[in-house]
Amino acid sequence: MEVADIFLAHGEVYRQHHVLTHDQRKVMRAVEVCRTQVLGGHLDVCDACGYSAPSYNSCRDRHCPKCQSLAQARWLEKRLERLLPVHYFHVVFTLPAALRQVARRNQRAVYKLLFAAAASTLLRLGEDEARLGAQLGFTAILHTWTRELDFHPHLHCVVTGGGLSKDGTRWVASKSKFLFPVHVMSALFRGIFIDGLRRAVEAGDVRLDGVNLKELLESLYETKWVVYAKRPFGGPQQVFQYLGRYTHRVGISNQRLISLDERGVTFYTKNGRTATLLPNEFIRRFLLHVLPPGFVKIRHYGLWSASLATTRLELARRLLGADAPPAPPNPAPPDPLVDELDWQKRLLLLVGIDVTRCPRCNVGRMVRQPLDATAADEPPQTDTS
Repeated sequence: MEVADIFLAHGEVYRQHHVLTHDQRKVMRAVEVCRTQVLGGHLDVCDACGYSAPSYNSCRDRHCPKCQSLAQARWLEKRLERLLPVHYFHVVFTLPAALRQVARRNQRAVYKLLFAAAASTLLRLGEDEARLGAQLGFTAILHTWTRELDFHPHLHCVVTGGGLSKDGTRWVASKSKFLFPVHVMSALFRGIFIDGLRRAVEAGDVRLDGVNLKELLESLYETKWVVYAKRPFGGPQQVFQYLGRYTHRVGISNQRLISLDERGVTFYTKNGRTATLLPNEFIRRFLLHVLPPGFVKIRHYGLWSASLATTRLELARRLLGADAPPAPPNPAPPDPLVDELDWQKRLLLLVGIDVTRCPRCNVGRMVRQPLDATAADEPPQTDTS
């Protein structure tokens, strides 16, 4: 049971009766043809038992539930270079319900503003001499969904438990149980975002389409904005495990799907609960989370920003007595085939998935061979000789 099955069964009718953007149509098509004959492929043959199976190419669309493992492994390998041996915090910044309609109509501008407001909140509080007086490092990850696939834009931020002093001479550790008071973060985040929203509307970067700006701003000032500080991480290893699960998520994974029948699409939500949606509603909600083309949904700030990776981050690393980051595993210019094979090894090291081991005998290695036209239509075979 996959999202692709739902699209293949009901997607054409949905496209005929709904207005979709070019990007939404592109995502639907990518999910439908991912790892099928349409994209070509090769034949994997076990060198021990002879088991063979066609392996079709991936669409590599970032919204596809089947195409995130490799991208996740590549991303995690780079993040290892910037982790510091300190405790970490998990902070979530959420837009209030009153902004969701505006956000849906102005996704690029509002998501950009969400990143900017959350980052400014953390950096300002970190640099405040009355609180920490140091420069933090953090990564912010955009999610736009709930477990029921409703539209709910929010940022998950992984933040260092402390920062580098302004003069670069010492590491200033935060308290172990909390970073900053939640009500302070909430009020500052709200003020920065609302000011940025007003400026964006006046500049024409955000369209309200009939919503009165003055009334909207007044209601936003009266609303309590949610900034949620989750339980702090214990150390770099916990952060790494968390990032491995969270960074490349899509709205819903194939593993959460239960069935597609006359009642609709049934899937797991939270704590063992389930939800059932009509196919059209499921597709509608899935497409709510298609990001604007080229929009970067994972961003790094402070000590973890690219501009400080070789300067202030290295100062912090030396002050903390951390080991130097490992050398890149493949410094040579990447060759598409060789690079893909190298990533099979990296995928095993980083997330424990061995895609080269035979799924039938669990002993042999799967060897790549050309896929001829007849093999593409045949089911997997086992050599009985």
